[in-house]
Amino acid sequence: MKLELSARPDADEWLPVCDVDALTPGRGMAALLPDGRQAALFRDRAGRLYAIDNRDPFTGAQVLARGLIGTVGGRPFVASPLLKQRFDLETGRCLDDDEVTVAVFPVRAA
Repeated sequence: MKLELSARPDADEWLPVCDVDALTPGRGMAALLPDGRQAALFRDRAGRLYAIDNRDPFTGAQVLARGLIGTVGGRPFVASPLLKQRFDLETGRCLDDDEVTVAVFPVRAA
């Protein structure tokens, strides 16, 4: 089964990225998108798939795929490995600064 993501939420174009089994639950993986951006891909222990922008908006580094994932109040998040800000994996909202978000990409297993 392949993980596919839509790099443009307004389009019905799905990009095959990797085998779902290549994602280790609880760990991230980065994928280079055709437009040069990077996506941070995650699979949680329940098998849910997530994709957000890999760029940490606080440092500009492409590192969010290396962050630690967890939950707070039932919300899945990834904590940046650099400054530890947490980003909601479903909405992209920074849980530590309401004015900061990262892009979220729709994903599916097909």
